Amino acid sequence: MSESESAIAASQDAPAAETEEITYQAVEKDGVVTAIWEMKGRKHLRTIDPRSRQGREILNLYTTEEEQPQASEAASS
Repeated sequence: MSESESAIAASQDAPAAETEEITYQAVEKDGVVTAIWEMKGRKHLRTIDPRSRQGREILNLYTTEEEQPQASEAASS
């Protein structure tokens, strides 16, 4: 494969990689979040400490959505 062919192949793969969304996965052990993985598609970008400022912000974004309906049910009874 020549250099131009490999450049064309790389440029065809690049748009798909750019459109992949960044997601976060919580790693749990015994019900406690021990790490947060930042992922782009199937690629692991970095590990975030859940005790750090950014880790707490990420956890708060996802945990408050689940806990709010339960709190409103308890308040109405």
